[in-house]
Amino acid sequence: MAPQSNSYLINPQVSLSISLSISPSIYLDKTCYLCKGCGIASKNKFMFGHVSMKIKLISGDSAGTVTAFYLSSETDTIRDELDFEFLGNRSGQPYTVQTNVYAHGKGDREQRVNLWFDPSADYHTYSILWNHHHVVFFVDAVPVRVYKNNEQKGVPYPNSQPMGIYSTVWNADDWATRGGLEKIDWSKAPFYAYYKDFDIEACEEAIPSWLSSCSKTSSNWWDTPSYQQLDPVQNRLYRWVRLNHMVYDYCTDRSRFAVQPPECLAGI
Repeated sequence: MAPQSNSYLINPQVSLSISLSISPSIYLDKTCYLCKGCGIASKNKFMFGHVSMKIKLISGDSAGTVTAFYLSSETDTIRDELDFEFLGNRSGQPYTVQTNVYAHGKGDREQRVNLWFDPSADYHTYSILWNHHHVVFFVDAVPVRVYKNNEQKGVPYPNSQPMGIYSTVWNADDWATRGGLEKIDWSKAPFYAYYKDFDIEACEEAIPSWLSSCSKTSSNWWDTPSYQQLDPVQNRLYRWVRLNHMVYDYCTDRSRFAVQPPECLAGI
């Protein structure tokens, strides 16, 4: 497990301090307008495991902002990446979380879910389980996205590149809220997101011998049979999310994909 006291590097644009006794925050204000945003990053990269963070999202009028919590290999055209992106809104509207999966440089796998609570009123836990079998995105232990390993069917899967852990708050008012129709109201700045209880259990790249053995073994709890597929309760919750709260799925977007992506045909 990565020690919380030395897990992060800090972007110069960020107001942040890591401490077990306080809740750190990052914010976007007018000084970040030209730099687009600000964020935090782990010092090391990891291969498979489970990562979680409690986040209290931007309150009030957050339209045009995106708060992201994600894993990335940061390898440009061949990058692997697992994204939570929380899309800001006008006051009184539901918060939407967008998930995306990049594998071997290929992304464009967006799904969007309207959250069933106000994520700016209190902290909620957002976590990613990443193993040899699937990637699962959780909101308060409720699975909101599953991406299965379908490599045998020719579908890329992120299983060869260690990934760092990042969180950012940034200006995305060209697309984030109502397709870019709603812009950031800078008179409402600064826009704060608050964090606590960061936790990671994974194979650390900084220890090469450990990474080699750890990432390939099924003895890690996150790769044991109990975590290779959703259990019955998780399956029911996942169906509930998809039926009642999903507002966009790239698998059904014929305007973007005349031919359905292969992972959608294989079952995601």
